Amino acid sequence: MTSTAASLRGFGPVFALLFGLQFISMGAMEMSGPFWPIQIMALSPSDGVFGLAGIGVYICPMLGVSLTSAFWGRMGDRYGNRLMMVRALTGLAVTQLLVAFADDVWTILALRFLQGACAGYIAPAQAYGVEVTGGRDRARLFAWLQVATNVGSLGGAFLGGLILDALPFEAVNLTAGVICAFCAAVAWTSLPVPPGGAGLAVIAKATTASCAPSTGVSVLGLLALMGLLLASRMVLQVPFSLYMSEVYGAQHWITGLSYGLLALGFVVAAPVWARTFEGRAPSFVLGWNVLIAGGCFVVTGLAGSTRAIGLFAALYFAWGALLGGTTPVLLSLVSAATRSERQGSVLGLAQTCQQGASVVGIIAGVAATQRFGLKAAFPLVTGIYGLSFLVALGLWLKARQSFR
Repeated sequence: MTSTAASLRGFGPVFALLFGLQFISMGAMEMSGPFWPIQIMALSPSDGVFGLAGIGVYICPMLGVSLTSAFWGRMGDRYGNRLMMVRALTGLAVTQLLVAFADDVWTILALRFLQGACAGYIAPAQAYGVEVTGGRDRARLFAWLQVATNVGSLGGAFLGGLILDALPFEAVNLTAGVICAFCAAVAWTSLPVPPGGAGLAVIAKATTASCAPSTGVSVLGLLALMGLLLASRMVLQVPFSLYMSEVYGAQHWITGLSYGLLALGFVVAAPVWARTFEGRAPSFVLGWNVLIAGGCFVVTGLAGSTRAIGLFAALYFAWGALLGGTTPVLLSLVSAATRSERQGSVLGLAQTCQQGASVVGIIAGVAATQRFGLKAAFPLVTGIYGLSFLVALGLWLKARQSFR
């Protein structure tokens, strides 16, 4: 805890507030994350509707985000990322409260799409973080913002399970809506408007001029690798709670805790990975990502084959620890190659790509488990990690050649 506090203070008090807002708001949204299939199953009049809505309840907000993130990113560059954060939190609060009173699957799907279209909080939060820190230590910055998200995921999933064991599902969404409204109010009243001006633009251009050519890595390649890594992770999004019930007979709170262990592993390892990669060449980062993708291949293969819930939980934690060295660090390479005045646009584009990859992962996971059963989920995950390994290897080899 002491080292965590020191790291946050190193970025300044504004970032500490930003960290807290991301932690609380993302935790609120994850309260219902692993339990939507249970609610959709209860409301669906047939297996066919459940199959469609079970996918849609996760895909609809992602589609909303993917269709609007680039637009909101441009609006953030023009009118300020702070304003976009407040807008996103307000959208999350309103739609989450409306979802709580929805009593049919089609209304839920429509509201979930609207939720994604109005939200898109993470990209402006990242761009705002670059502004308030002056763009220094991007790997650590994005790692800590992802830590906030994953700590929130851990606590939110566990709290959501506790609420669901005692109260109706509506109580989970009502609580999340109130929390998001509180975060929007705090963001509006407490986050300062970052300083701007020509001086910042000149510094940004100078930084870009010196850093962008030296990366030696295609931004599109980095986005593709991040997309594959996210698709692998999202394969289990829909079937996870059903898998835990069928294979282990787990109670809701155990499912929520197990679901959050992935986030906990990420939280523990991401700052360590960020320190390891700080100041390193892209070829070094990509070389480690080759090993990480291979490690994920092995870990998820073992998790899918075990029937001991203790070992499964340990492997899930290890999986999260490996993921801590992927997305935030790769995203920092993308950000470092981009001018400061375009951070919102590029990070919004990255968010669009990530959400699109997540949609692909969810669809693939549902299609595989409905066709071959729940036990097909983990083999699919390992297969995508095998492809991620090959892509990371190709990017690493290209980066090495560019520095010869």
